[in-house]
Amino acid sequence: MHFLADADLRLDAGPIDYALLAVYFALVLGIGAMARRSVSSSLDFFLSGRSLPAWVTGLAFISANLGAVEIFGMTANGAQYGLPTMHYYWIGAIPAMVFLGLVMMPFYYGSKVRSVPEFLLRRFGKFAHLTNGISFALAQVLIAGVNLFALATVVNLLLGWPLWLSVVVAAVIVLAYTSLGGLSAAVYNEVMQFFVIVAMLLPLTFLGLKRVGGWQGLVDKVAGTTGSSAADQLSSWPGTNLTGIGNATLSVLGIVFGLGFVLSFGYWTTNFAEVQRAMSAKSMSAARRTPLIGAYPKTLIALIIIIPGMIAAVIVPELREMKAGAENGVTYNNAILLLIRDLLPNGMLGIAITGLLAAFMAGMAANVSSFNTVFTYDIWQAYIVKDKPDDYYLRVGRVATVAGCVVAIGTAFIASSFNNIMDYLQTLFGFFNAPLFATFILGMFWKRMTPLAGGLGLIFGTASAVTVDLLNRAEVLNLAGQGASFVAASVAFVVDIAVSVGVSLVTRPKPESELRGLVWSLTPRDQLRHDDTGENSGWYRKPVVLGAGVLALTVVLNIVFW
Repeated sequence: MHFLADADLRLDAGPIDYALLAVYFALVLGIGAMARRSVSSSLDFFLSGRSLPAWVTGLAFISANLGAVEIFGMTANGAQYGLPTMHYYWIGAIPAMVFLGLVMMPFYYGSKVRSVPEFLLRRFGKFAHLTNGISFALAQVLIAGVNLFALATVVNLLLGWPLWLSVVVAAVIVLAYTSLGGLSAAVYNEVMQFFVIVAMLLPLTFLGLKRVGGWQGLVDKVAGTTGSSAADQLSSWPGTNLTGIGNATLSVLGIVFGLGFVLSFGYWTTNFAEVQRAMSAKSMSAARRTPLIGAYPKTLIALIIIIPGMIAAVIVPELREMKAGAENGVTYNNAILLLIRDLLPNGMLGIAITGLLAAFMAGMAANVSSFNTVFTYDIWQAYIVKDKPDDYYLRVGRVATVAGCVVAIGTAFIASSFNNIMDYLQTLFGFFNAPLFATFILGMFWKRMTPLAGGLGLIFGTASAVTVDLLNRAEVLNLAGQGASFVAASVAFVVDIAVSVGVSLVTRPKPESELRGLVWSLTPRDQLRHDDTGENSGWYRKPVVLGAGVLALTVVLNIVFW
């Protein structure tokens, strides 16, 4: 573990920077206190009473994802791999977000389930439900630890506190507002945090490009510092440095199938930390538009996250030395912090630090708010203490919020052991999201899939992903970069499908009467159509129009940065 504050990497903040931080924290806690007034039931606490407009849930949807995954992980990837990192956005996010809005939200929102595991309960029964409930809760506290570690790193650099103390203080801040106002506090803070994050990233990108002489200057510097590997960093395809697969054709296949289909669709369509924001929308139309609205900033924000990482790799002395093979205690996770240190003056430094804290708090709050919902509804209420008054489950949710933050403190130290936290996150997504997506997609379009197949498919799919990871760590597979995660996710998907089909063919399916609204062929068509009356009227509010527009934008950007 690297205690960066003990080195010469401290962020030299001044009084104006600390004043900006104080104002931000006052706003965060104030929003939590105001949101508490609207919490009178468990549905208010966990799903904001399903009352939020599409623009709020859309921005919260993307802000919840702008945590350590984006800010530390993607800038680290940009510094380490260059332009191939764009695939995490234009191949590994946008198509799946469009699919969620157009195809899957009618099932989630129309069935009035309170969580993704609860959808599995209705489709497959208790075995698959409990299996997913436990695995999802575990995944959320592990990922919350990543955001908490990133939060603590900033506090450590800013104040020089020991990392363990920084972790505890950061956890208490997030706990304060999520336990007060539940999902509403998290969502409205996420909307504010989105604008704070952009206010950090835009000047950092422009100042960085000015320092290196514009885009062409960056290209020249990357070529000058990376030598023969410059072509891999300056072209998004075939991305062999990202996948660790030397064969160009297999590398493209790994990106398109492993990342673009299995990992991406698995994450964006089944990850309740994201889907929960859409479920809190006020109508079916608003729920469908939520991921589509979020897709537009997601498409463009890639440029102001990955490019700063590339800039850091060529102008920050410590990163240049590390990339050349020196052992100097710096990791790629430090890329954005080092760039902030070297580029921004006081005042702007305060905005940048506030933006970092906003990002990591948004990410952790998303993990904790989804954890407390699944733990309360899908584990505690379903299997441990049933048939209690609603006030009881509201109290359980608040206790689960505290417990989730406490466990995240422990998992933060797991994240601290990785040089690039994106490696760790992609490993987790392969374990938990890839098999879940296989179960969902098969169960949604094949009415013959049985309850036993739903549970066994998840177990065998997850076990196969873990096996691939262990084989790679034992150097049996020898996959560098994040290729092991792509392969593990692909294997998990295929194994889950194979097991589910095999088990379904020898076991009894549910009767069709119990699958209406849960399987595509048995769902009334009017449930899948967009309501274009009242506040949902206007061609620009049609989900198909929004989805087609963002896909067209993504194709253009892929061509520009080919």
